[in-house]
Amino acid sequence: MRFPYTVTAPAQNEFDSLPRLPLTLQIDRHRVEAVGLVDSGATVNVLPYDIGLQLGELWEDRKAIIKLAGNLGGFAAQPVFAMATIGDLAPIRLVFAWTRSNSVSLILGQMNFFMEFEVCFFRKQREFEIKLSST
Repeated sequence: MRFPYTVTAPAQNEFDSLPRLPLTLQIDRHRVEAVGLVDSGATVNVLPYDIGLQLGELWEDRKAIIKLAGNLGGFAAQPVFAMATIGDLAPIRLVFAWTRSNSVSLILGQMNFFMEFEVCFFRKQREFEIKLSST
């Protein structure tokens, strides 16, 4: 499936466009339509606080803490597992570092988005392609 690079605000130009992927996240009966940044430089998938709450998660119920690095090094995070549906592909289980911040984007990174999907970037065409990994 191919997706266009998109901008977040109408005032941005095509050079500010990024690979953003529409997806549905689900935990039990809670479903959220979201857009994730496909980021090959990110080590982990990141879930903003408000999306975790919409998925029925409670911060106080968590015990494990994940240490984030880089730009997110100052944020506490906890592991969350969610089923992700992208287009007409079969749902896939993704693990996220759920941060207690809403100032971060939903990020799809190496662990485990890029382990589940083959991703090809066609920057000149401002498109990217994903397909389920065969291994």
